[in-house]
Amino acid sequence: MSSPIASEAVERLSPLAADAEPVIRVEGVSVRYRLPHERILSIKDYAIRRVKGQVRFDEFWALRDVDFVIRKGETVGIVGHNGAGKSTLLKLVAGVLRPTQGRVWVKGRVAPLLQLGAVFDTEMTGRENVFLNATLLGFRASEVARRLDRIVDFAGVREFIDMPLRTYSTGMVARLGFAIATDVQPDILIVDEVLSVGDEEFQRKSKARLRELRANGDAILLVSHDLESIRRQCHRALWLDHGRLVMAGPPGGVVDAYRRASAAAT
Repeated sequence: MSSPIASEAVERLSPLAADAEPVIRVEGVSVRYRLPHERILSIKDYAIRRVKGQVRFDEFWALRDVDFVIRKGETVGIVGHNGAGKSTLLKLVAGVLRPTQGRVWVKGRVAPLLQLGAVFDTEMTGRENVFLNATLLGFRASEVARRLDRIVDFAGVREFIDMPLRTYSTGMVARLGFAIATDVQPDILIVDEVLSVGDEEFQRKSKARLRELRANGDAILLVSHDLESIRRQCHRALWLDHGRLVMAGPPGGVVDAYRRASAAAT
């Protein structure tokens, strides 16, 4: 189903970041997934079918011809229905995926919060996972040790920090991941729905932390189904529909257009 909004959107930069240097450029990006047409039961089954020429693939384009620029100090929200390509786009910026077509250019240290516990080892303790994640973000063990108490206190998991992560609740894992990613002072923070997890106190602290990052000139790329949060916290918003960028601009206008289109489709 095509979107009621023209697919060629004119991007309007917020006055705050209009003269700031770009930190993310996404140029003509498309991502294609090839999915086996038949169910593959094992690697052996796949190998036999492949040798016999019996493996057929369906092509699925998660993103098509996406272009945008994010500048230093901007907070940009991404809206769209499930399957619109939001998480795929975040993975491209984080360097987890490569585009099938086009180019993604990123300047600076990226701290991705894409999936709860995606880089955690559930058999390791919370303390060990702090060192693991911060090391993957480029910090030496001595630097992590200096930050440890601050990270643990922000996440509110001090009494559990030496217990295996498999004993943590989903909210505790989210808090710990957010505390690590935002304490290491990234140039670009990527957040995928993590702020919707946690109690009122944690959400208050996390929003305050995001304000600090914005004040420091960090860029924030945020995906959320909480449209009012996008409206309040972001300088701009991007609307993805079936893999295409259909609108970009001030968050109020993008959120309103997305809501109208969603209502018309029901």
